[in-house]
Amino acid sequence: MSDEVDPTRDSTLDSFTEALASGRPTPGGGSAVALAGAMAAGLTAMVVRLSMERPRYEQHADLHAEALGASDVARGRFLELAEEDAAAYDSYRKARRMAHGTDAEVQARASATREAARLAADVPLAVVQLCHRQMDLVERLAGRSNAAAASDLDVAALLLEAAARGAAANVLVNLPAVEDEGYSAAIIAELDQRLRQVQGAAARTHERVGRGGQRGPESA
Repeated sequence: MSDEVDPTRDSTLDSFTEALASGRPTPGGGSAVALAGAMAAGLTAMVVRLSMERPRYEQHADLHAEALGASDVARGRFLELAEEDAAAYDSYRKARRMAHGTDAEVQARASATREAARLAADVPLAVVQLCHRQMDLVERLAGRSNAAAASDLDVAALLLEAAARGAAANVLVNLPAVEDEGYSAAIIAELDQRLRQVQGAAARTHERVGRGGQRGPESA
């Protein structure tokens, strides 16, 4: 059976989850968390569309316009990252299967492995970064959007938190193979900061949704 997987954006949920359940290594967890991010961005856009052009929420029109544009872009980017994650892992596996019988082959294999490992870390890092940006929008929308869809924002926040944490785990598992201590230290510090902020925003969103009520516009 081929290791290749159909592009995520061309897959149905049934075919994607069937591919996840198969014995193939891709798509795997990295693609799954990126898809969770895409669903969170989709939910955010839905909440905004349910809030726009309604007199009760007119004071938040600028925020809604910003959030809608950013969420639609993020949804597409998350799907791209799902595909990129699968491709990055396939590249890493190919590097590890390179010939290594001679000194030159050993060096070529080691170099290719380091390069592929960095890509396999960079892609889920991009997922964490995008989750962080999307979570900021979700938190800002809580209490400033359609109250009937508030629980959907809560779900979006939970999905983004899970996606960020899962993507971070994939970053960390690939860092040792990069063999660059300075790079690894910088990435670990960034992950720690972003995850703390994502988790804090998710908790605040959950609390705001639970409390109910509306907030004033951001400029107030």
